[in-house]
Amino acid sequence: MGYKAKFRVWRGEAGEGALEDFVVEVNEGEVVLDVIHRLQATQAPDLAVRWNCKAGKCGSCSMEINGKPRLGCMARMSTFTEEETITVTPMRTFPVIKDLVTDVSFNYEKAREIPSFTPPKGVAPGEYRMQQVDVERSQEFRKCIECFMCNNVCHVIRDHEENKQAFAGPRFLMRIAELDMHPYDVEDRQNSAQDEHGLGYCNITKCCTEVCPEHIKITDNALIPMKERVVDRRYDPLVWLGNKIFRRTKEKTPKA
Repeated sequence: MGYKAKFRVWRGEAGEGALEDFVVEVNEGEVVLDVIHRLQATQAPDLAVRWNCKAGKCGSCSMEINGKPRLGCMARMSTFTEEETITVTPMRTFPVIKDLVTDVSFNYEKAREIPSFTPPKGVAPGEYRMQQVDVERSQEFRKCIECFMCNNVCHVIRDHEENKQAFAGPRFLMRIAELDMHPYDVEDRQNSAQDEHGLGYCNITKCCTEVCPEHIKITDNALIPMKERVVDRRYDPLVWLGNKIFRRTKEKTPKA
């Protein structure tokens, strides 16, 4: 049975705007995105909202609902009371283009900064042989739908605009961890994670994990293991000594 819901939606462009109140019809089984579409069709035809699959798999309809980053297509209206006013705003970390649509180009810029999978020379793609445990270790991270809600909620960039240049955010630190865990990747991911992508800025508050719609354990399975690998490599005295000896032996080896 339908009812009239109270919605408060952010309207504006380029960061200038305000919340506007609407009363919109809601039918049984609908999600917030359904109501936003009805609002477009009946009261605000110029309302801008980004969406695509409406199945929780494209990540396009990221928005903040009652102050929490969520996918509009996965936020069921049945989780709110009929008397509740539902506030819908754009993701706060990224510049607003119009209404609920934000400019997420920051994320694509960071993606381009990460070198792609780099296999060892002389090994053809069909010759890769991996243990199942190695496949499973990084396979979890492949579930990412790039909704960018983890980057949106990360306070390192959410509250500090000046950090964006030096910090890739949890989504792309997770990508670095995925590649570093791949047994056939030979790129130096650990040094680049720390020196170029700001791994040290992360203080593992787990806010990224809490908002992930795919339930990826970003902090526990990607960020913390990467921090441990960097610390072992840089500060473990046995690792330091081993690298020193290996480097000295390599330098003394005559060239053919």
